[in-house]
Amino acid sequence: METGFSVTSLDKAQPIPQQPHLITHNIVLNRGDVESKRAEIKAYFNQTFDLYEALFTTLANDEAYYLRPCSLRHPLIFYFGHTATFFTNKLVLAKLLPQRIHPKIESMCAIGVDEMSWDDLNEAHYDWPSVSEVREYRNQVRAAVNHLIETVSFSMPIDWNSPLWPVMMGIEHERIHLETSSVLIRQLPIEFVQPSPLFPICPEQEGDAPENVLLDVTAGDVVIQHQDPAEFYGWDNEYGQHQAYIPAFKASQFLVSNQEFLAFVEADGYHNPAYWDEEGNRWRTFSPVKHPSFWLQKDNAWYLRCMTEEIAMPWSWPAEVNFHEASAFCRWKAEQTGQPIRLPSEDEWLRLRDFSQALDYQEDANWNLQKFASSTPVDACAAGNFYDVIGNVWQWTQTPIYPFDGFKVHPLYDDFTTPTFDNQHNLFKGGSWISTGNEINGHSRYAFRRHFFQHAGFRYIESDAAVKTEFSTYETDVSVAQYCEFHYGEPYFNVPNFQQAYAQMAVTAVAQDSDLAKRHDLKVLEVGCSVGRASFEMAKHFNEITGLDFSARFIRIANQLQASGSVLYTIPLEGDIMEFKEQSLQALGLEKTASKCEFLQQDANNLKPIFRGYDLMVAVNILDRLYEPKKFLTDIAHRLNAGGLLLLGSPYSWDEQFTQKANWLGGYKDGSSGENVRTLQTLHELLDKDFVLVQAPQDLPFVIRETQRKFQHNVSQVTLWKKR
Repeated sequence: METGFSVTSLDKAQPIPQQPHLITHNIVLNRGDVESKRAEIKAYFNQTFDLYEALFTTLANDEAYYLRPCSLRHPLIFYFGHTATFFTNKLVLAKLLPQRIHPKIESMCAIGVDEMSWDDLNEAHYDWPSVSEVREYRNQVRAAVNHLIETVSFSMPIDWNSPLWPVMMGIEHERIHLETSSVLIRQLPIEFVQPSPLFPICPEQEGDAPENVLLDVTAGDVVIQHQDPAEFYGWDNEYGQHQAYIPAFKASQFLVSNQEFLAFVEADGYHNPAYWDEEGNRWRTFSPVKHPSFWLQKDNAWYLRCMTEEIAMPWSWPAEVNFHEASAFCRWKAEQTGQPIRLPSEDEWLRLRDFSQALDYQEDANWNLQKFASSTPVDACAAGNFYDVIGNVWQWTQTPIYPFDGFKVHPLYDDFTTPTFDNQHNLFKGGSWISTGNEINGHSRYAFRRHFFQHAGFRYIESDAAVKTEFSTYETDVSVAQYCEFHYGEPYFNVPNFQQAYAQMAVTAVAQDSDLAKRHDLKVLEVGCSVGRASFEMAKHFNEITGLDFSARFIRIANQLQASGSVLYTIPLEGDIMEFKEQSLQALGLEKTASKCEFLQQDANNLKPIFRGYDLMVAVNILDRLYEPKKFLTDIAHRLNAGGLLLLGSPYSWDEQFTQKANWLGGYKDGSSGENVRTLQTLHELLDKDFVLVQAPQDLPFVIRETQRKFQHNVSQVTLWKKR
């Protein structure tokens, strides 16, 4: 077994030595021969394992492993075991390891990376294993992965389907945690950490920061076309297609320094709610400190907490803040200058990267542990006329992470990115001093919750261009996602789309009615519209459609489709394995008339008086889901205009889960006569006074997918009534 990591005695004022055990380069996966690549990946794996374990030598004692550096994170013992657990879990899932190595540790250390929020804390108690147990477990995992790399059969290129892809996945996952764990170590009480000669701090700590100025960035295109197999390992969110034209803007020459940020602090920026948005103000109120988290004030002087030391404030280093603080500074700066100062979007940062040719300066950047285990002055690493476009600290953007066109998840890690498609995780770009591997491969996209702290700062831009900050998110609610597929998915077993079919029946009924066919101002009400497909279909023919549903979750999807034109959702293939789908109104030819619809939440058994004066009412597949279907039917007549049409449909699947048996319209024996009572019979009894049945009942089949191999095949009976 190779380790390749040797600890040498180093002066902490010296840069990190550029030796193979620390300085790494991404593994090229689409070129080379099998045996050379096998050796290269084996060395990369062991180097990564060694480097991660070396990070934990900065803990002063075993007690430090069990402290929670941040109330939103597990103690470090979790993360010490988590990266090895990840290897085991993924390799077992890929059938590359015959069995688990330590089920208890693998259960405890599997999940817990993206805790939900600063005001929703999980205080569960964990009976953590000892440090020695986890260290021994890591040794066992190391041996197993080395054996796998040495013996597995694979071919070039290494792509998503290669048996070495999950090995690369585990390596790059551990490199992510190299960085996030260094942040947690930085948040421990200082007495629980110790300096390491392997992680020296930059000695340039004195002196003023340079004056920040805005420099021009010309207009240009951002084009992303990233497909598998690719040159380097990539996470799912990096793949796909994206193109945007970026108008000219100005960008700050330097990252915002501690000295520049101090002006905001001294201007009471943390106490002025006008500089913070709603979410930022909630965090500001919650946070006990009114300055950057890593700043310390002692004896009327400012200090900076680095990973393992506290030093006098290096004013020329970049300020490290969360997204809320960066945004508040920009609002304050805009007020001071009278200019449209803000954070860049992801696309604007990419344009700056290309304009400055920053990737040509990689060897000079403060990243990949090639300089120091800390920030450096903001004017130390040039990229053209700009500085620190890459490296030093990550740079917050205004853009929440979203999927590129063509996005798909890897089946071995289908929850890497999709939980962050929630408009609550913002992208940051550029990398920090400890970013390695995939984080610096030129394609990486990482996002954190806006209140989280990383080795992250920001630069600002001057631009009045609008930035998109809301994106469609994946719907994972089982019922809602199922109905998204029912309404907008592909047909199954040659059964036509149900919503489209009954919408067409309604359109045909109006066209065949001599009075209604002449009019162009018809008002239509759909009760039980669910996620909206039939309403959108009818909008192609009628000018005013109101869709109502009891479920706010369903109405939310209909409104989202109307506003954004698309919906993303997950549906099960089998068990916990999901399929990710996107549907759009444009693909269905519904986008041009969608604005004619209005979707509202409403109880069909208690409709508000305003819902009246309609020429057509459609209520399909809701009767047997209402708690008082008779009340609904007797309430309909006064909501329709004279001569109006009523289209009803139901499979008559009465169930006491939804409707008490006493309120069923059929499907039972009459208590006095003992005769069977059918629903159609009761419909006549309730409607014949005000309506006439226009045509014979029709059967309309529909199929609802539950999993890849389980479907509901049902038949709805549709009846058409005309108000007398």
